[in-house]
Amino acid sequence: MTSPQVVVITGASSGIARATAHLYGARGAHIALLARGQAGLDGATRDVENAGGRALAIPTDVADYDQVATAAAKTEETFGPIDVWINVAFTSVFAPFHEITAAEFRRVTEVSYLGCVHGTMVALSRMRTRGTGTIVQVGSALGGRSIPLQSAYCGAKHAINGFTESLRTELMHERSDIAVTVVQMPAVNTPQFSWVLSRLPNHPQPVPPIYQPEVAARGVAFAADHPRRKQYWVGASTVATLLAQKVAPPLLDRYLARTGFASQQTDQKVGPDRPNNLWQPVDGQTGHDHGAHGVFDDKAHNRGPQLWFSHHAGALSAAATMAGLGAAAAWLRRR
Repeated sequence: MTSPQVVVITGASSGIARATAHLYGARGAHIALLARGQAGLDGATRDVENAGGRALAIPTDVADYDQVATAAAKTEETFGPIDVWINVAFTSVFAPFHEITAAEFRRVTEVSYLGCVHGTMVALSRMRTRGTGTIVQVGSALGGRSIPLQSAYCGAKHAINGFTESLRTELMHERSDIAVTVVQMPAVNTPQFSWVLSRLPNHPQPVPPIYQPEVAARGVAFAADHPRRKQYWVGASTVATLLAQKVAPPLLDRYLARTGFASQQTDQKVGPDRPNNLWQPVDGQTGHDHGAHGVFDDKAHNRGPQLWFSHHAGALSAAATMAGLGAAAAWLRRR
């Protein structure tokens, strides 16, 4: 009988991480849930156990390396060796750069970038003793193409890509069986838009098209199951954004300068005193579990057909190559 997978998920109290935890729970996995907010952790624990898995909720601020290391030790004491570590935790500030304080920018970087580094460090320190394991970084299309009003978040996601590429080449040099991959995400309907620190006049929103967290979670799980690819792209908008950035970045600069402010706000006014999660979890302030979904269910897609193409990229590439060779052979015969 195969032992259940042991999985660690950071940021597990809501959003993509919460949906990923539920998915792994349905697989019967043993899952360590790392996040700051107790109400969200309690809700995620219920999700996992109701789906058929086992959960261990560990209140953790990923910006603190020692807390992450302690969480890993508790996980292995309870469940055994960690098979998969998934770094999702992040925070952000929605504001023009000149309105963000140095302390706020540092905090976003510590959680969204260094939190990923801390998780990877801790996971590797334990996986190295066995020579096997998988680390998944949950990235973003904004890690390849930045947009206005999210300079701290975009900077952190860019940094994750650079850090992970460096680490991957080191593991390749060592001929290690430890795998690391990045999943680049589109706009996702998560609760962050209701609690992100924002200095915008209206309620923040993800730039459409918007996908449900379950679509993102399926992308994360597939990447963890098949981690030898450098990156996976979730959502047609991610593909379009990253390809356009390779071909015509100045064009995107002008387009985003014109549209990027309005597209990240609804027409709903919000007050400057609304709760935010930059320094403290919102569910710790309200005692309310926000779940995996945000407030944009009526606009969000439950499916991402592009996922199929991402998952079958090898077969499609081979088919395209064969088709090209066949066309070339036919042309040579005609000649």
